[in-house]
Amino acid sequence: MGTLSLSHWLVVLAVVLILFGAGRIPKAMGDFARGIRAFRTGMREDDAGEAAAEQLVKSHPADQPRG
Repeated sequence: MGTLSLSHWLVVLAVVLILFGAGRIPKAMGDFARGIRAFRTGMREDDAGEAAAEQLVKSHPADQPRG
């Protein structure tokens, strides 16, 4: 059971086109790309939020030792 040959991939492509239609595939890929983009943006915002929270904790006066 090695890799699939070109004829196998053509059959898979034909089945996908029959099931979803040629017009729905680009729309589905666009939705998929928007989902990935939203995920990346969310991860960036999450990282920025964590960095800001860490900075706030480090600079909070209640955390400073009193002398």
